[in-house]
Amino acid sequence: MIKTLNSQRLTLKPLDLSYCTEEYVSWLNNPEVNKYLETGGNYKISDLKDYLQAVVKNEGMLFWAIHLKDTYQHIGNIKIDPINKKHGLGEYGIMMGESTQWGKGYAKEASQALIDHCFIDLKIRKITLGVVDINIAAVALYKKLGFEIEGLYKRHGVYDGVFADMIRMALFNTQYEY
Repeated sequence: MIKTLNSQRLTLKPLDLSYCTEEYVSWLNNPEVNKYLETGGNYKISDLKDYLQAVVKNEGMLFWAIHLKDTYQHIGNIKIDPINKKHGLGEYGIMMGESTQWGKGYAKEASQALIDHCFIDLKIRKITLGVVDINIAAVALYKKLGFEIEGLYKRHGVYDGVFADMIRMALFNTQYEY
């Protein structure tokens, strides 16, 4: 069972079928939102419904909707997927869909709540992620959160019409000895 997480300004609620909305679909189809995501564009409500049904059935995926506490507005999603229990690893991902809420520190706050939950409650020892090098804001965010660069995939994909490198980053749970 995925628990609800709280931070100062946010509530992270487990993602379920109630989030199958036109607003969510509009985020997936918004070129500014999905510019650096591996998925996005040409989504229909039926595609989102199929995806959310798969999310609900996948017990290994931890996926939350990010809400503002004061208005309960759904502004994005955050997840750890997949989780490798044998090695204590989790892969992080975030989408801040509501562009009117960008630049207010919500991605950092949601990420820190997720990291704390993974390290303290779930005893995950290492969180990893991939980020496109030209996504300067995301790279800066991950560095502020303490992620370190572990590797680089050269000319890994085409974003904004140009080849971009994929940076692999990791954050270690300091409660573990390595």
